[in-house]
Amino acid sequence: MAAPDETLNCEDFSMFQEGLKAMRTIDDRIVHGLNTTVPTVSFSGKVDATQTCKELYESLMKAHLSRDNAIKSCIAQKSEVVAKLREERGKDSEDLKLLKQLRKEQTNLKLMQSELNVEEVVNDRSLKVQKAQVLFLC
Repeated sequence: MAAPDETLNCEDFSMFQEGLKAMRTIDDRIVHGLNTTVPTVSFSGKVDATQTCKELYESLMKAHLSRDNAIKSCIAQKSEVVAKLREERGKDSEDLKLLKQLRKEQTNLKLMQSELNVEEVVNDRSLKVQKAQVLFLC
């Protein structure tokens, strides 16, 4: 159960969210993943449950790190755009089109930053589910 290896579209926030949604598939399906990878008692002799749990955990950690890096990369890119627009705005404070673009980019930056909080909640939930299942099954 590997996470999609994607890069996020940092230019368009709706595409950014779609990319995150695809990347969060592993977390959305953690219970199913645990139920299908960890053997029942009747199959416990045929599959190494400890190794399977370890592999699932490693896959989850890799997905979390990948998403965190992708989000932070987009935040850094968007921060540069906002800084550049602020600089331009300082030179021409009467340009309403520039002001509108700056506000739009600032809003997108704030939304991307809020995704770090969402990511923390998603990661915490997945780890709690996995820990509970590991204690029960592994």
